[in-house]
Amino acid sequence: MPHPDKHYKDLIAQLDLLHSQALELEQKFAPAIQKVYPAFRNSARNLLHYLALRQHDIRELQASLARLGLSSLGRAEGHVLASLQAVRHQLCFLASCEPREEHLAVSFAENQPLLASHTKALLGPAPGNRSTRIMVTFSSDLADDYDLVCRLLKAGMNCARINCAHDGEEVWLRMVQQVRKASSELDIPCHILMDLMGPKLRTGPLKPSPPLLVIQPVQNELGQVMAPAKVWLAPPSAEPPLQPDAILPVDADWLAQLQPGDTLSFTDTRGRHRHLAVVLKEARGVLTHLLKSSYITTGTELKVKADTVLERSTKVGQLPAFEHPLLLRKNDILVLTKAPLPGEAAQYDAQGHVVQPAHISCTLPEVFAHVKPGQPILFNDGKIEGQVQQVSPEQLLVKITYASDTGSKLRADNGINLPDTKLHLYGLTDKDKADLRFVAQHADMVGLSFVNDTTMVEALQEQLRELNAEDTGIMLKIETKEGFRNLAPLLLAVMRSYPAGIMIARGDLAVECGWQRLAEVQEEILWLSEAAHLPVVWATQVLETLAKKGRPSRAEITDAAMAQRADCVMLNKGPYIVQAIQLLDDILNRMQAHQHKKTSMLRSLHISALEGLAGDPE
Repeated sequence: MPHPDKHYKDLIAQLDLLHSQALELEQKFAPAIQKVYPAFRNSARNLLHYLALRQHDIRELQASLARLGLSSLGRAEGHVLASLQAVRHQLCFLASCEPREEHLAVSFAENQPLLASHTKALLGPAPGNRSTRIMVTFSSDLADDYDLVCRLLKAGMNCARINCAHDGEEVWLRMVQQVRKASSELDIPCHILMDLMGPKLRTGPLKPSPPLLVIQPVQNELGQVMAPAKVWLAPPSAEPPLQPDAILPVDADWLAQLQPGDTLSFTDTRGRHRHLAVVLKEARGVLTHLLKSSYITTGTELKVKADTVLERSTKVGQLPAFEHPLLLRKNDILVLTKAPLPGEAAQYDAQGHVVQPAHISCTLPEVFAHVKPGQPILFNDGKIEGQVQQVSPEQLLVKITYASDTGSKLRADNGINLPDTKLHLYGLTDKDKADLRFVAQHADMVGLSFVNDTTMVEALQEQLRELNAEDTGIMLKIETKEGFRNLAPLLLAVMRSYPAGIMIARGDLAVECGWQRLAEVQEEILWLSEAAHLPVVWATQVLETLAKKGRPSRAEITDAAMAQRADCVMLNKGPYIVQAIQLLDDILNRMQAHQHKKTSMLRSLHISALEGLAGDPE
C-alpha cells in the first residue's frame, strides 16, 4: 500500500496536469473565444476546459478521490477549473502542501446563475413551480382554436413551436397571433420557436393510381354489418352537415330531384351491384346509407328508379388520385433515382420474377455525389433499412436489409437517412431563406434543423444580421450523426449569437446513431451543453402515447422524469395534449428534488470530442 502522503501528491499531480491542459486548450482557441458573444465568453472558456478534461479517461482518479471522501468530479461540467481546484485544496490539506489559487473561468457560485440567465434569455422566465420549461408543437388546427391555446397555457405550456416544414405564412401568422393574444390576456409568458425545414432528405412523389374510393360499412369481428356507411352526395364545393364516411361529387341538378326513400343503384369497379339509400335531403346535397363494401371511381354511374325523376342517371365526378405506397420486404431491391421520376412498385413477370425493381426519387439529388457503396441507408424513421449496393451519377441501387415480416410501406415525403455519408449540405436552402424573413419578424427564436457544420450556423447568423434580427435566439437541432460529431465547434459557433440553445432531436438522431446508442449520445449532448451553459430542449416522443391515445406507457413516464435534466421538454401534438402537459408539469415538479443526485463516470469521449475542433482554431 503506497504511503498516504505520496498517494496524495500523485493525485495532486494528476489534477495539475488536467488543469494545465485545460488552460492550454483555452489558449489555443483564444481567437475563437474572442468571437463569441460577451455574455458567453466565460462559458466558452469553460467548454474548452471540459473538452480538455474529457480527452482523458479519469475513472481511476475518480475512484481514488471517492475513496478519500472527496468529490469525484462527476458534476464538474459547469465549473471545471473550480472543481479541480477545490479537490486539489482538500488534497493539499491532507498532504500538508500549499494550496494554489488560480483564476477561474466560472466559479461554483457563477455556474447556476449563468445557465439560468442564458435559459431565461432564450426560453423566457421560468414558471413559478419548476425550472424546466414545457414546449408544445403546434398543429394546423391551433391557428383557429383560441380556447385550446388558452388551455395549453393554463396547463403549463411555456413555449410554442411552429414547424416551417408544414403549412405556410398565413397559418403561421394566425398561430403567432393566437399565442400572443392568449399570453397577454392570461398574463402567462410564452416564447415562440419557429423551426426552419432545413436540408431534410426525403422521398419524392409516387405515381398516382387511378382515382378510387373504398367505402365500407361498420362491421364487428365476425364481419357482420353493425351500421351502414354514411355517404354524402353533393356538388364538389358543398360541405356535409356532419362527418360522413365518404363524399361523392355529383351534379347539383340531378341531386335536386332526389327525395328521402329513393334508392340509387350502381356497379362498382369489381362488377358488384350495390345500392345507396337516400335518408336525408338538404339544400346542399343528400345523405345516403350503404350496407355493402364498395369500390367507386371517377365516372361510376349512379341510377335512380322513381316516377318523379326526369334524369335517371348521373356519373360520379372527379375523385382525388390515390397513391399506393411501395411495399418493401427484406432482400428487395430499391432504386433511388436522381431524376424526379414518380415512384413505382416493382414489376413482375408471369413466373413472379422481378422484371423492374421498385424505384423512387429523393428531394436532394446533390447527395448522390457523396454516397459510397456499402453505406447504410434508412427510410421512414428507420422502419426500413438498406445498404447501398451500387452508385452511379443517376441512381443508387439499394438492397433492403430490414423490413417488417409482412413488408413495410414507403410513401412519398418519407425521411431518408444516410448516417455514414458526409452529405456536404452546409448552406441554408432557398425555402429556409424565404421563411426566415417571416420568422425574424414574428418569432423569439429560430430552430436550425439538420445542422451539421459551422458554415450553416454562420449562414444563419449572416441572414439574421441582414434582416436586422440579431437578437433572435438560435436553437441548434442536433439530429444527424455529422452534427453530433461536430457538436463542439457547433457550440462555439452558435455562441457568437445571443441567446442560443440546443435541441436534442431524438427521432432522427436515433435513426442516424442507432437506437442502442441514443442514451449515450443524448448524455454527451447534455454534458457539453451544460459545460457551455447553453439551455437544452429534450425533444421527440415525450409522453407521445398519452398525447395521442390518452394513456402513457410506463417507459414514457420514466423518460419524462429523466427529461428533467434538460432545461425544456418538448411535447408533440395530439388530441390529449392538454393532459400530457398537465402530467409532464407534475412529473417535472416532483423530480426537481431528486435530479441533482447524479454522479457521472468520466471515461474519455470518443464521438463528440475534439476532432471537429482540429485545424485552424479561428
